[in-house]
Amino acid sequence: MKTKLTLRLDKNVIEKVKKYSARKGESVSQVVEKFFRVLSEEKEEVTPTVKKLKGLLKGSSVDENDYKKFIEEKYL
Repeated sequence: MKTKLTLRLDKNVIEKVKKYSARKGESVSQVVEKFFRVLSEEKEEVTPTVKKLKGLLKGSSVDENDYKKFIEEKYL
């Protein structure tokens, strides 16, 4: 059963998501649903790629905000 959800987001984020969804040929709702679906899955298993990357940045000056900025620029 589909249910309506109202979100309040930064205007710039909304514009980026709209562009992303257009490139992917999906609606914004589909993109958000996929994202929420991934977030809601509880996976205990770590993929081989994640295993290789684990600890890679330990001791570096990169922080969580740097990572978030990189991800937003790359995918949105």
